[in-house]
Order: sequence, then C-alpha cells, then structure tokens
Amino acid sequence: MPWMPNLSVGVQLIDDQHKTLFEKVDRLYDAVKSGKAKEYVGELLAFLKEYTQTHFADEEKFMLSIQYPHYKEQKEAHDYFVAQLTKLQNDYQTSGGNLLVILNANHLVSEWLMKHISVMDRKIGEFAKANNKTTV
Repeated sequence: MPWMPNLSVGVQLIDDQHKTLFEKVDRLYDAVKSGKAKEYVGELLAFLKEYTQTHFADEEKFMLSIQYPHYKEQKEAHDYFVAQLTKLQNDYQTSGGNLLVILNANHLVSEWLMKHISVMDRKIGEFAKANNKTTV
C-alpha cells in the first residue's frame, strides 16, 4: 500500500506525516508476507500510539487555524481511531499478537488510510487551498 500522489492533502506537514504512516503500514504488509507479522505488530502499534498523538494534534491545530467548518467531525473521527487503537493495543498485550490481532491491526489501518485520508483529510486540503491557507 504505497503512498500515491492522489492521496495528497496539499498541506506539506500533513502530507509528510501521512507518507510516514504509509511507510510503516507497508512494513506490516511485508511482515505478513514474510511470516513476521507477529513481531512487527507490536512495533506498529507503538508507532501508531505516538504518531496519532502528534499527527492528530497537528492536523487539529491546522484545522482550527483555518477555521475549517468540519473540525468537529474530524475530531470525532480521530477520537474514534484512538479508541480503536487502544482496544487493539490491549488485545495485543493480552494475546501476545495472535492472528486475530494482526488481522484487526491490518483492517484498522487499511480502512483508516483509504477512507479517512482519501475522503475526510482531502476535504481539509480542498478547503485550505480554496482559502489560500495551505501552510502550517
């Protein structure tokens, strides 16, 4: 699942952070293919915990700075993802990374990447561009 230019939001900081996320998710796919997903899932979950704290804070700050009208929906989506991630981390710690946790991690991240970034985040970029506010 490589980064593709059509996923660009048009805000450099957000796009750079999304690219980093895609790189990490690509590693999960590689780990699954090579039979090392169990070892990598813990690393991915730890990365996602730190990543979401930074990325969501940056994105929310940017949305507020441009007076983005759909901030509330974005914030709710971010909060939902964090809750799902926390549940997944707890499942991982309890199970030690069984196949179900690996599949759930894969599904959560894939869904997020494809739906949230390509639909919701893209709207932030469109709004910012229309209002000449594409820098953080």
